[in-house]
Amino acid sequence: MNKNGYNMRSVFSLFSSDLAIDLGTANTLVFAHSKGIVVNEPSIVAINKASGEVVAVGREAKEMLGRTPGNVVAIKPMKDGVIADFKVTEKMLTYFIQKAHNRRVLVHPRIVIGVPSEITPVEKRAVQDSAYRARASEVFLVEQAMAAAIGAGLPIEEPSGNMVVDIGGGTTDIAVISMSGIVYSRSVRVAGNEMDEAVMQYLKRKYNLLVGERTAEQIKMEIGSAYPLEKPLTMEVKGRNLIEGVPRTVTIDDSEIREALSECVATILNAVRVALERTPPELSADISDRGIVLTGGGALLKNLDKRIREETGLPVSIADDPLASVVLGTGKMLSDFKLLRQVCID
Repeated sequence: MNKNGYNMRSVFSLFSSDLAIDLGTANTLVFAHSKGIVVNEPSIVAINKASGEVVAVGREAKEMLGRTPGNVVAIKPMKDGVIADFKVTEKMLTYFIQKAHNRRVLVHPRIVIGVPSEITPVEKRAVQDSAYRARASEVFLVEQAMAAAIGAGLPIEEPSGNMVVDIGGGTTDIAVISMSGIVYSRSVRVAGNEMDEAVMQYLKRKYNLLVGERTAEQIKMEIGSAYPLEKPLTMEVKGRNLIEGVPRTVTIDDSEIREALSECVATILNAVRVALERTPPELSADISDRGIVLTGGGALLKNLDKRIREETGLPVSIADDPLASVVLGTGKMLSDFKLLRQVCID
């Protein structure tokens, strides 16, 4: 290949290597400029304790949760939307960035990352440092709720109020947005993971049944709900009986899991109510017309939209692709630098 051809290609790859990352507690999504979503995997890393080597990342590592031999641990490096394990997060980011670039090692992308709105300066630095160590050339942070609103296609530039509730794995981010800015934002650390935990505790209390977090998540996804369902659902749950210590199967129905999740749902509803109370009256009027948009994996909890509608009397809708809203919104900023300048946090 002649020198010019090579130069052209390297100039081109300079611009196309930019990435947007939704570094989530449960899942990490990576959006590549002009390619779309290139990585969507659980935020889990399996590490060999003896050698410190990474055994698996993402989907493969999730399969290992609760099933690893003694020398291998499956670690979730993110907790409550922020970095709990710095070294592991860095390894995970490096892996996902390389995967997004088809394992090319010499890329130094500009990276935009979504973070919870009530993140502390220390937590902010941790995210930036992790990205820089994973070979980023520049790092921009944006609030998740803002990114989710953009990803859900809300008209955020207009001078009218939009309310978005982004229920992720570690945090629920609520924001009222107008004129590309956040008028009110709040982040509560009750979301998907807390719900799984509640299901585990409930089964332990009521049936003396121990189940792992993957099973709890399955139960939540299959029969969990926030408001009575039209058709009752049941599910067989396998776990270990606490008293006899042997595997047991129990059949549970949706009303039990609704009871198990009631506290988590109440916390989220409460945060929505507080947000509505703190919103300036002009914007409240807009929200009562337009309603609330739900994004994030938690938006998929059955009848959650119905329950919020019942409690607030406002129209509630779910984003088209709630799991990808944040990363799609962050991705839009890659091609719209003016927007990124407006909404990134310093």
